[in-house]
Amino acid sequence: MRLTTIAAVLAFIVSPAMAQTYPDRPITMVVPFAAGGPTDTIARITAASMQKSLGQQIIIENAVGAGGTIGSARVARAAPDGYTLLIHHVGLSTAATLYRKLPYDTKTAFVPLGLVTESPQTIIARPDFAPNTLKELIDYIKANKEKVSYAHAGLGAASQLCGMLIQTALQTQVTTVPYKGNGPIMNDLLGKQVDMTCDQATNTTGPITSKQVKAYAVTTKTRVSTFPDLPTADEAGLPGFEISVWHGVYAPKGTPPEIVKKLSDAIVAAMKDPELAKRFRDITTDPVKPERATPEVHQQMLISEIDRWAPIIKAAGQYAD
Repeated sequence: MRLTTIAAVLAFIVSPAMAQTYPDRPITMVVPFAAGGPTDTIARITAASMQKSLGQQIIIENAVGAGGTIGSARVARAAPDGYTLLIHHVGLSTAATLYRKLPYDTKTAFVPLGLVTESPQTIIARPDFAPNTLKELIDYIKANKEKVSYAHAGLGAASQLCGMLIQTALQTQVTTVPYKGNGPIMNDLLGKQVDMTCDQATNTTGPITSKQVKAYAVTTKTRVSTFPDLPTADEAGLPGFEISVWHGVYAPKGTPPEIVKKLSDAIVAAMKDPELAKRFRDITTDPVKPERATPEVHQQMLISEIDRWAPIIKAAGQYAD
């Protein structure tokens, strides 16, 4: 009998027994971005709630670099035993096109376990920037494209994707300024070194409410309760414009179905946890509805987002390798 066949048989025999005792030791959740960032914050809140029902600690490990692909590759290579998980945002779907050479196939390397949140983004600018509304901003960009600077946190970052979508919608290119993180962007925006950016509300709530930056719109279908007077991009001058930073949890390909179910059930339970909901609201996001915290919905979301972003990235000709 071939070794591969023996391994498959053993996996079939062992997986039910392993699932019965799973988890019997701490679980690692890999965050492919820096500590203190929005994905890291969402990961820690989610892990704290999931471990209540799993009965084991979930340890956060930050594996940073290459637009999140280093951490993703780490999980893709991990043993499919439920003890190494990945939490990632919309960037996992865009990496499939942004990186023409990846050490994994984004569509098949992971088992989606469930979505956890969709965070709005906000289109903002330095406080003394001339335009006061999104319509004025659109007109200003078209008339002054050589002068306008747009800051983003690197290829594949949510801010870069939002900027790409804005420029595609306006059919106008501006000067883009890459940074190594959202913190330096905000510092330079407040210091009037760059003109504008598009960033998650988890990062911009403080500066917007304190009027340290000029806010034009949120990028979701509906307004955000934190900023009831801030219109959606669709309302304010960009019809059909929508981009949210969704986050989901993944296991490596080949993880036994029994373990996938336990992890998925833990995510669903977390989405019903009042403490998680409160902590999410504190950073201007909300848990997804429990019926969306399932592998099936998550898988559909991943594939549809890969298909959505591929033509936009190819048309822009912006690749990370």
